[in-house]
Amino acid sequence: MHSLNYAEHTTLGGTLVRLRSIFPSLKQAEARVAAWILENPQEIIHLSITELADRCEAAEATIVRLSKKLGYSGFQDLKIALARDLVEPLKSIHEEVSADDDLATIAHKVFESARQSLADTLKILPLQEVEKAIDAMLRARKIDFYGLGSSGFVALDAHHKFFKTGLVSAAYNDPHMAIISASLLTPEDVAVGISHSGSTKDTIESLKAAKAAGATTICITSYMKSPITKVSDIKLVVSARETTFRSEATAARIAQLCLIDLLVVGISLKSQDESLAAIDKIRRGIALKRY
Repeated sequence: MHSLNYAEHTTLGGTLVRLRSIFPSLKQAEARVAAWILENPQEIIHLSITELADRCEAAEATIVRLSKKLGYSGFQDLKIALARDLVEPLKSIHEEVSADDDLATIAHKVFESARQSLADTLKILPLQEVEKAIDAMLRARKIDFYGLGSSGFVALDAHHKFFKTGLVSAAYNDPHMAIISASLLTPEDVAVGISHSGSTKDTIESLKAAKAAGATTICITSYMKSPITKVSDIKLVVSARETTFRSEATAARIAQLCLIDLLVVGISLKSQDESLAAIDKIRRGIALKRY
């Protein structure tokens, strides 16, 4: 097998993306500070912790606690990371589509929104967690993917791609079938729950059953502190923003699909001989289905 070397990030980037990701889980005072930072990112880098606390009507300890929840050592560390993020001028990439827009403008806004979702995801993607997921999947006897609604289509796409690498996988978008399969997994298996909100009860229950059976559990979600992360051994987070005619879940699906591609490529690079052999067999089999 070939080893992959991922560069470690010494300082976390994507501060605003991280804030949006954990916002629903924050306590009232923390949420007040987070909202102020999100609305005034340019001002934060010029404020002391005391000045920020005064403007947000929050304790300095609340700001430190929020900084640590984001993965920083303290407020100064957060400010340094945010200042670096703001080197690129802030602009509204996720512009709202209006009734006056022509098709060319709408196309630009939709595609630019998708591009920014991928760029934001890359800023917060935990590469060490990705590598753990790749290693766990390579060792797995079987890989289950669970997802409902639009996440179900991502689960099916993941199964299709993993199956083509020669790994044994399955996708379930029926909650009853998912929990049946999860209950039959073993410590040699991996279960992946896909949920944009991280709060989809059926997907979480399936992961719980898989975990109880001894399987390694992985989640793909948009929220770092969502309920699904509590039943997951490995946590993979993507980013997406909502607009009037496009829900967060729709935007997140593009980032989820790209993350699946990253896992497949990582697995293929670590097991090139096996993957190439599987791809060759598949090509010869599919050739019989074409004119």
